[in-house]
Amino acid sequence: MRVAIISKTFVAEAAQKLLERIAAHPGVELTLITPPEWRSDDGRMLPFTPRYTTGYTVRPTPVVFNGRYHFYVYRGLARVIRDIQPEIVHIDEEPYNPAGAQAQRAALAVGARTVFVSLQNLNKDYPFPYSAMEQYDYRRMAHLIAVNAAAGEVARRKGYSGPLSTFTVYGIDSAMFQPAPRREPRPAPDTFIIGYLGRLTLYKGTGLLIEALASMPPRCRLRFIGAGPDEPELRRLAAERGVADRVEFRPAVPTDAVPAALAELDALAVPSLTRPNWMEQFGRVLIEAMACGTPVVGSDSGEIPHVIGDVGLITPEGDVAALRDALLRLESNAALRVHLSQMGRERALRLFTNDAAAANVLRVYEQVMSATPRG
Repeated sequence: MRVAIISKTFVAEAAQKLLERIAAHPGVELTLITPPEWRSDDGRMLPFTPRYTTGYTVRPTPVVFNGRYHFYVYRGLARVIRDIQPEIVHIDEEPYNPAGAQAQRAALAVGARTVFVSLQNLNKDYPFPYSAMEQYDYRRMAHLIAVNAAAGEVARRKGYSGPLSTFTVYGIDSAMFQPAPRREPRPAPDTFIIGYLGRLTLYKGTGLLIEALASMPPRCRLRFIGAGPDEPELRRLAAERGVADRVEFRPAVPTDAVPAALAELDALAVPSLTRPNWMEQFGRVLIEAMACGTPVVGSDSGEIPHVIGDVGLITPEGDVAALRDALLRLESNAALRVHLSQMGRERALRLFTNDAAAANVLRVYEQVMSATPRG
């Protein structure tokens, strides 16, 4: 089968390994359509670097409104699709996004069937034209992959009646993400380093980590790895709570440097906070940390508890005391840290590898090709 995947996700080098797994299937002729560069959440321009591209073709295609997740479209996408003549167009976009509707229309023009990917786990009423694009895509797509269970429920409530599968398309490379020895010297042997890796925004619960640290022993330290609009506020809060000397800010690191960054942490915390327009949709850094053997603590926002399962500690979102107690429980119990480290890696290797994601995606493709086309 000829498959075209349209996605900005694979600008990231490590993510490309999933495509190598899909392309290794003998029945698949795969082409990736991706921007030559993409502006990330933290403002960095990430160039596409074809590092893991064995077995498939790449068609870099520029976009308009780069970095605007719900506004951007591709230049000349219809022409690229005509050149490829795919049987399946895998659209790594929400059905309400302009890029998704653009890809759906281009696919229909060549008689291709479409697969969409959705993470939206809040039932939002979008204004026109987004609501119209969403219904246009719902009526015409051949299959919907819901990355979390709530996303599938939202699609059903909004009227999608076609085939639906629930699984994550985000996998990790088990050879890259694995336990590694610490390399950095510590201020003292008993120093306990709590880490957060991602965009520095308050709705991710970053401020709660500083609040929790303020009532923890001096040997406990907090390390932020990333960038974002709320970094000045976090620095101000750390100074206000008297823990600025125990809070460290480090710049974002490339994907291949994430395992080394995680190896220096005693625990990774993702205390996300649900907002009226956002709820945690997955939390990729959680599976990366689990694969690296770093114990994880997360709030009960959205998909986090389902990702962590019983191999980490879950706290009620917004509860600073519960977050502090969970972190102190890890800090004071080395045996628990070892247990969660081992169980976390086992869970990551069982559920969240590129091989597992590729197998699920290939099953969807086979279902799409064997099904009667939707009207």
